[in-house]
Amino acid sequence: MSIKVGVIGAGGMLRYHAAGFRQAGAVVNAVADPAPGAADRAAAQWQIPSAFESVDAMLAEADIDAVSIIVPNKFHKPLALQCLKAGKHVFSEKPPALNAAEVQEMIDAANAAGKKLMFNFNNRARPESIAMQQYIADGTVGKINSAQAKWIRRTGIPGFGGWFTTKALSGGGPVIDLLHMIDLALYFMGYPEPAHVLAQTFDDHITDKGFKGPWGIPDRADGTNDVEAAAHGFVTFKTGQVLSLQVSWAEMIKREEVSVVFQGAKAGGKVERLFGRDGIDETAIDTCELYVQENGRSVNRSIVTEACEDMGRSASAANFIEAIEGKAEAFNTPDQALKLMKIIDAIYESAATKAPVAV
Repeated sequence: MSIKVGVIGAGGMLRYHAAGFRQAGAVVNAVADPAPGAADRAAAQWQIPSAFESVDAMLAEADIDAVSIIVPNKFHKPLALQCLKAGKHVFSEKPPALNAAEVQEMIDAANAAGKKLMFNFNNRARPESIAMQQYIADGTVGKINSAQAKWIRRTGIPGFGGWFTTKALSGGGPVIDLLHMIDLALYFMGYPEPAHVLAQTFDDHITDKGFKGPWGIPDRADGTNDVEAAAHGFVTFKTGQVLSLQVSWAEMIKREEVSVVFQGAKAGGKVERLFGRDGIDETAIDTCELYVQENGRSVNRSIVTEACEDMGRSASAANFIEAIEGKAEAFNTPDQALKLMKIIDAIYESAATKAPVAV
């Protein structure tokens, strides 16, 4: 019997969630959004039979087994708790929540309900990441000693005064975007236990409209801009592994780069998306490479995979359905999300205290 899904939020990510759920054989039965008319428009566009202006109404009236959450970050936890308590499996956009304490609440609720809780760390589902993980799993790379996670933009502030630049709603600035690359790096590294974090954030340019991104997000003159514009950091792990971090919405670099690079005992590697113009996916070039020594020579192997224009978003949503049905192992676990958010919390604490933080 097909899993039936309801979606909370009628924004741009709905297209990928719906496509992935349907790809896995699920049925998207409902969409809810409090903005007047938003759910009706989304339902018509994506062929969803029921539209609601409240989550309460959707949970009470729609025939659904699972829910996906596509809303501003502040609402991830309360909506996840509500849906889990209603007996629904939950698939949430990143970040998992505003902090690690909120993630722990979500985990406790999922355990109490006996339901699946997953997050859309879609970069694990990219063909390049899957191919690289196979080399890691088969022993080609050996233990990864060090890695670098990066998502840097020169002109990438997503509007001024909206929820993206309001810490109470978003949890932070570009550090929250870097969750994707930190997660991918940790995935490649075997998700080790973090020990300490040292980090610094910078707010240069965060109110300078010359650094605004290209997505057309409207500004709010009466809004808030209290998040960082850039951050750099370093994480040590109890295993002896290390991870360096660099992220920005507005920083004096050449152009946007999204990457994980690592150095293993037997090989190194890189998964990278390099942009011709910040924020415009159509200008990006994807690279996946493995670095090995063979017969005394340095060999750089290009790993060529199928193109994936949606950056693994649909495949990640499909995996949620397959994991519920027991047809596939979940791409991510709640415990990994908790570990990840502890690192994010420590980044901000270290930046505030100007000192290393034990995780």
